[in-house]
Amino acid sequence: MPKSYSRYVCQQCGRVSASYMGKCPQCGSFSSMVEEIVQEEAPSKSPNASRGLTGRTAPRRIGDIATDAEPRIHVPISEFSRVLGGGIVPGSIVLVGGDPGIGKSTLMLQMALDMAKTQRVLYVSGEESERQIKMRADRLLEAGAKLPENLYLVTETNLSTIFEHNREVRPTLLIVDSIQTVYLSELDSSAGSVSQVRECSSQLRELAKSSGVSVFVIGHVTKEGVIAGPRVLEHIVDTVLYLEGDRFQAYRLLRSVKNRFGATAEVGVFEMRERGLVEVTNPSEAFLAERMVNAPGSAIAVTMEGTRPLLVEVQGLTSPAQFGNARRTPNGVDYNRLLMISAVLTRRVGVKLGEQDIFVNVVGGMKVDEPAADLAIAAAVASSMKDLSIRADAVLIGEIGLAGELRLPSQMPVRLREAQKLGFKVAIVPKRLRKAEPWPENIQIIEARSIYQALELAFASEQKELPKGRQVA
Repeated sequence: MPKSYSRYVCQQCGRVSASYMGKCPQCGSFSSMVEEIVQEEAPSKSPNASRGLTGRTAPRRIGDIATDAEPRIHVPISEFSRVLGGGIVPGSIVLVGGDPGIGKSTLMLQMALDMAKTQRVLYVSGEESERQIKMRADRLLEAGAKLPENLYLVTETNLSTIFEHNREVRPTLLIVDSIQTVYLSELDSSAGSVSQVRECSSQLRELAKSSGVSVFVIGHVTKEGVIAGPRVLEHIVDTVLYLEGDRFQAYRLLRSVKNRFGATAEVGVFEMRERGLVEVTNPSEAFLAERMVNAPGSAIAVTMEGTRPLLVEVQGLTSPAQFGNARRTPNGVDYNRLLMISAVLTRRVGVKLGEQDIFVNVVGGMKVDEPAADLAIAAAVASSMKDLSIRADAVLIGEIGLAGELRLPSQMPVRLREAQKLGFKVAIVPKRLRKAEPWPENIQIIEARSIYQALELAFASEQKELPKGRQVA
């Protein structure tokens, strides 16, 4: 008779303990240890029995393995295809995560409707009924369009039953919404627990690798913004995509943070409308559409999201502090980065910000993490403090050092070409001290060695001057 015993598993990091603990010693989370009943497996009668869907395997010489590139499955949504690396790889498993209500199920259903025109698709939902999914599909389709014949819907949470449906339908694409609702009856733990999520994901991976079906799995996100469940879930899959954005904003960003078949950090931009998510082919133009020209506190930065340059508007606002210590409130930029830029402006440029509340916002719900936006952030804050407007036809690109010097970021020609394409005539950039690729034509390049020089050039059209601060030669 197989024996059973209890163990406690942390639902955040997967640590296993023999007894209950109020705080996980590995990840530090409180009240995350959940009891699980484990059944010891009886020894197999066959010594050659193998576990998994792939069966027995045999080693082969590396020279005997074919390396012909398998053609990818075309995805009609070009922004989605860009993030995946050019299409869906047969036999791959992709994890899509995001905040509740951000549009994960809507985006996957839109892709399923488009893919079902040429491929057979099975959409498995553990949260909604077939009727609810059908109502959403009718809303997403254009007026007069018919539902595709090759899209199959089923509401199921038992993974063994899902595998049976897969054998009957034989789809090219399998979508599971969501992995936290799927369970294996062989495990005694509840759906969404660490052991269920880990084991179900492993078996879905084995299904993808053995049968060639492409699997898309939707995952919930915790309040910290990471995929719910153990981190091993992200190691199991081939690609991890995050759908980001403010639910009260129109724009959504589909970001690739892991991709075994393409570049990481790629971004697809979508706009939420009445009929679902619509891809934005020129996001830079969309982010700058409502910009107020010649307004103090506004600067244009050129950031790189993967291989794509994006122009975003950075807004800064300073206000005298009313209650003791001055506040620093960033939205879309790193808090510590804002503190550093504020200190450099105070010390190296002479802009006294010690008694000023500083607010910085990136328009459109974008999050800018790279240092190339430092100069635009500094210019926006200084512009608001001195009530000076920045040149309307200028973009500012550069990383700021603690000594007030400007450093050249990577992929400058790509950034400048994108700025020139959108009609900007001037680019204020760090001084280039070593040979590199020539600057693009049709855009005036103004080089500055320090942040003080760059701000003087940015405010050149105004009559007022900045205070005399320390400069870097």
